[in-house]
Amino acid sequence: MAAVCSAPDRPLDRRAIRGRFAPSPTGPLHFGSLIAALGSFLEARQRGGEWLVRIEDVDTPRTAPGATTAILRALERYELHWDGPVIHQSQRAAYYQAALESLLDAGLAYPCACTRRELASCPRGRDGAPIYPGTCRVGPRPTDRLPALRLRVTDAPLAFQDAIQGEYRQQLVREVGDFVLRRADGVFAYQLAVVVDDAAQGVTQVVRGADLLDSTPRQIYLQRLLELPTPDYAHLPVVVDARGDKLSKQTGAPPLDERHPGPALTAALRFLGQQPPPELAGEPAPTIIAWAVAHWNLATVAPMHG
Repeated sequence: MAAVCSAPDRPLDRRAIRGRFAPSPTGPLHFGSLIAALGSFLEARQRGGEWLVRIEDVDTPRTAPGATTAILRALERYELHWDGPVIHQSQRAAYYQAALESLLDAGLAYPCACTRRELASCPRGRDGAPIYPGTCRVGPRPTDRLPALRLRVTDAPLAFQDAIQGEYRQQLVREVGDFVLRRADGVFAYQLAVVVDDAAQGVTQVVRGADLLDSTPRQIYLQRLLELPTPDYAHLPVVVDARGDKLSKQTGAPPLDERHPGPALTAALRFLGQQPPPELAGEPAPTIIAWAVAHWNLATVAPMHG
């Protein structure tokens, strides 16, 4: 199958190290977001590479007004400056559709008429989503609404080596099932969009939160089907609140303090296993980032527990 993606505005050097930060604009950045942004930035910069920013707004109903502007402003205040143009997924539907059509033409994807209510009783995967039982594999039931489109998976185990978490293995058919590429409401799924965009932007390393570790085998599987390169992966530990829940906008995480970035930056470095001197917290953001780039060591980032 021919690879389906689009080239960015400038030629890509496929030998270059290129990382990325890809926030969803559902609200302002918080400390958990800073961990992902800082870790990906430092790993790229310490290795002399580029760092890109992509706004993952493919799910437009969840986009909060003004969130993109707030995210980019916070990155600048924290001295996390990106290379090249900021890519917006909401402007790239044609490329996702092209990839989807290539999978449909190859018989690798199919329509599914199952509703969330019908799948509610299915066993759950590690990410909490129902494991799809293959109900519509032989053909969907008649429906008066747009069906979802799912990718056929196999029972072959898929493994990859994560730079922080170590070897990770998953059998897609048993642990995930055929997964959605385009939802019934017409929105392209994260798994498809991120694969197409990482390839189009020439991303060579993906450093992100371990809450997305379970998604990585799906993305590698898609990369192989679409004949796209597979980046190196490193999944950072996730910040949790006092109840043990992931720190997020939904759980009330406060936005970053843009006036005084030093304390949050040094706290983030400590969370990531680095050892900034205590006095660094009182320095301006450029001084902190310069120290962090010079001293960054991915090997000291602790894997998640459990």
